[in-house]
Amino acid sequence: MRISRTSVALGAVAAVIVAAGLPALGQDKPESLLPPGFADPVATPTPAPTAARPTSPGPAATSSAPLPDGSLPTPVASATPEAPVPVDPAVLARYDMPDYARRSLASVGPVVPAGGGLSPRAFGNANGLYLESLMRRLDTPIASRWLSIALRRALVSRLDTPPGVNGADFAAERAWLLLRMGESVAARGVVQSVDSDNYTPKLYEIAMQAALATGDPAALCAVADGGADLRRERGWVLARAMCAGLAGQPGKAQPMIASARKSGLASGIDLLLAQKVAGTGASGRQAVTIEWDGVDRLTAWRYGLATATGVEIPEPLFSTVSSNVQSWRAQSPMLAARVRAGPAEQAAVRGVFSSAALVDLYGAIDGEDDQSLAESGVARDLRSAYAAADLQARLEALKQLWDEPKTADARFGRLVLTARAAARIPTDTENADMDRLVASMLTAGLDRAAMRWQARVATGGDAWAMLALADPAPVSLSWSDVNRYKGSGDADLKRRMFFAGMAGLGRMSQADIERGAQSLDVAIGTSNAWTRAIVAAAMHRQPATVLLLAGVGMQTKLWRGVSPEALFQIVTALRAVGLESEARMIAAEALARL
Repeated sequence: MRISRTSVALGAVAAVIVAAGLPALGQDKPESLLPPGFADPVATPTPAPTAARPTSPGPAATSSAPLPDGSLPTPVASATPEAPVPVDPAVLARYDMPDYARRSLASVGPVVPAGGGLSPRAFGNANGLYLESLMRRLDTPIASRWLSIALRRALVSRLDTPPGVNGADFAAERAWLLLRMGESVAARGVVQSVDSDNYTPKLYEIAMQAALATGDPAALCAVADGGADLRRERGWVLARAMCAGLAGQPGKAQPMIASARKSGLASGIDLLLAQKVAGTGASGRQAVTIEWDGVDRLTAWRYGLATATGVEIPEPLFSTVSSNVQSWRAQSPMLAARVRAGPAEQAAVRGVFSSAALVDLYGAIDGEDDQSLAESGVARDLRSAYAAADLQARLEALKQLWDEPKTADARFGRLVLTARAAARIPTDTENADMDRLVASMLTAGLDRAAMRWQARVATGGDAWAMLALADPAPVSLSWSDVNRYKGSGDADLKRRMFFAGMAGLGRMSQADIERGAQSLDVAIGTSNAWTRAIVAAAMHRQPATVLLLAGVGMQTKLWRGVSPEALFQIVTALRAVGLESEARMIAAEALARL
């Protein structure tokens, strides 16, 4: 479902919102990215009856704890040397993970408020099944870079598990959305914030996806046995073999790989990649050559294992996967900086990569020996934009970087790249491209640096309008002021978006808002399932719910797919829950991207 510029109706969301709780929705699992057959259970013969093996209880099962004085129970002598007395599982569990080190499923996430996360109560009392449904149905990418950044912050925060869902399952849904947003590292952090003995089938599946997205099959080793025992899927069976190899046990790994091949469990490049991973451990000594001939598509399995082992993936195969994989590549330290550069600029547009991280990446390229690459040329221009002794040379370098890309997204990515270089340009510079200087600074949230240009920009231009929206000190404009905006490009649409942003930020009087809405035909009073939901979330002070619903309102690749009415509702709701900085940046971004 998408909110078009001409309609804000969200019928698909309406069904979710009207239903207070739909248990069946909570049972859905994300679509697997593994190769065909990797999600199928492995056929195994019926085992012969054996004595039941005791399972380790969770943290609540502590009836057979150590003695009250803290000492361990005295072992009872065995009847025979071959029959040792089994250790009480509760006692063993305390050795594996003492109570003080266990993490509760009542609150899950890697980032606490002191580290920049949202409040644990950021979802309030919203129904967990409803939130899971919104996350699962959200179609990425999200139009706004700044909204993506804010939504990532919400999803990685240590949040109280909402009512109606299991904490591990809710973590899985959060991580799955992050993966689809391109946030592979953040997704892995959410997965790993749950203790392995609390994993559910859904979290096992997303743990596999997160490990592959980060090119880190070793991340599976802590849960490979549990995943294979519970899921009995081919991916987990091969994960056991890979982990045995990574642990320096080739004598265990090689027979498992051979058995998988003989039984038809896996074959071709999927099995060879698993064998190559297993051979990278100590004493592996396996030379495995990977050939991509005949491979017509890329899967998460192939991407993750190839990345982990340094196998170059043919570029045409990336056209067979969604764009979030490029963001995974951008975050992969196993890849050379020059390989990551293009994907990193795309990731910056989506909010996955920061301006500072992008500059660091090109700094690494600038230090490489081969200066003949196109990426090296960009790195040299960037160095000039920052540090050229002559001001004119810095301006020319900025212009070269901004003008070179051919697509709108690529040009916006260069604005992100140059944000801090733009902030170094003196405000008394003659013939400065103030529209792009201001837009560039705002991509990195440098609002105070951008405001230094306020006295210089021409009234009614793009820079003037962006600064009016981004100003940290609330400033009010009249309808006649707003109507003077004559932005470049699609002036009519940009004027409507400017009005929506100013009205949503509360920087116009109520009378002027009503006059502007009528004059520009912006139906800010539209009521539908989505508007009612985001207004209710704002009224109940649920910032994480507001961000999730804002993502629903911007699930489109292009800003043209976001209506002024949707922008007004999003900015208004964000401001109501204390996220005014994000609201200002999103409103200003609308003008920079159109």
